[in-house]
Amino acid sequence: MLENRRALIREFKQLAKLSVPITIGQVALIATGFVDTIMAGHISPLALGAIAVGANLWVPVYLFGVGLMMAVSSMVSHYFGAGQFASIRDLVKQSLLVSIVLGILGFYAVRQLSILLEWIGIDAGIVPVATDYLFAVSWGIPAVSGYLALRFVSEGIGYTRPMMIIQIAGLVFNIFLNYVLMFGKLGVPAMGAVGAGWATAAVMWINLLLLVIYILGHHRYVEIWKAEKVATDWQRTREMLRLGLPIALTLVNEVGMFSAVGLLMGSLGVVEVAAHQIAINFAGMMFMIPLGISAATTIRVGHALGEQLPHDARFRGLAGISLAGMCMFATASIMLIFPDLITSIYSNDAAVTEMAVSLLLMAAIFQLSDGIQVSAAGALRGVKDTLFPLLVSIVVYWFVGLPFSYYLGISQQFGPQGLWMGLVASLTLAALWLVWRFLRVSRVVV
Repeated sequence: MLENRRALIREFKQLAKLSVPITIGQVALIATGFVDTIMAGHISPLALGAIAVGANLWVPVYLFGVGLMMAVSSMVSHYFGAGQFASIRDLVKQSLLVSIVLGILGFYAVRQLSILLEWIGIDAGIVPVATDYLFAVSWGIPAVSGYLALRFVSEGIGYTRPMMIIQIAGLVFNIFLNYVLMFGKLGVPAMGAVGAGWATAAVMWINLLLLVIYILGHHRYVEIWKAEKVATDWQRTREMLRLGLPIALTLVNEVGMFSAVGLLMGSLGVVEVAAHQIAINFAGMMFMIPLGISAATTIRVGHALGEQLPHDARFRGLAGISLAGMCMFATASIMLIFPDLITSIYSNDAAVTEMAVSLLLMAAIFQLSDGIQVSAAGALRGVKDTLFPLLVSIVVYWFVGLPFSYYLGISQQFGPQGLWMGLVASLTLAALWLVWRFLRVSRVVV
């Protein structure tokens, strides 16, 4: 028993070593949305609502790219555990080629999303501002696609600090550019919410440039560059797509569910969508903690399997799920104890903050489920099981969560709180199902 406890503590330390930089980097990344929200909240509810609606449309496109490139991390972790550096070098080249195609498609996709605004029934005042915001953001999608390819190579070899440093720097740039473009400083005309879109696009390019410079100049990557060149094996691209497409579609399903709820919220009015954006933005920032643990769990499980240590892979996966659950219990406690303080950071509009407090209390309820389901998905990625989580996401988000949200929030007119009840139900079901799957799959691996 004592030895098991020591082993668990050692694994927690290894997970923390990998996940803390990832988490800090992810918090810095999502903090750009936090900054956009706060700054827009001090301009007008219209600006806040336009960014909320626009983000609900372009973020799923971004996350599709994140999911597709997550396969790179899983594959690299296996190659690294087995010492196959030439395979990593070839995968870098192929992942960059995929990212170019992904960036071009994403650029055009984001520009076409504004068609959905009137069809969904978004408040007429929000539509033109949100459309211009989406146009601005689209220019950054090719850059972020290349950034993701390089990011997941680095994470796969267990080196997560560069992204933390770069994304913190990107946050600083975002704050400065928001200040200049949104409020009209240094001779630039005030662009409000649209200025936030241009700032976001600019930061995406800055992050890519910084990561390229870092990777080319740092000794950690020397083993990859000096590895013997091998003939391009397009089987790796096929494996990347085989693993990555289910991950991408899983993320799009989950975030699509959240975005759909956000868009339904937009049909209720400006105050409702502004309150929803505050609550979901803070909950999203807290979600970066288990998301970082999930990425670290993928790496740890992948390294163990690459080293032919299946028992360790199972142990590391369960440790990651446990650590994520404990962290999210802590974040839920913060939301329950300090909801008024949290909402006051975002807005001083009394109607918006009052509604945001009620939604934040509901967000606290699904924190534990959200942390467990994303860490279990990370453990499954480590064993290259990505199709089952996709099937789970389709069922729990589109056949349970969204219908439940619509029925309670719109049909039964429970409003924002009713819409959020579907989120609680879907995330809880996903957590239970994915943990069961990892226990079953890892038992087969052993």
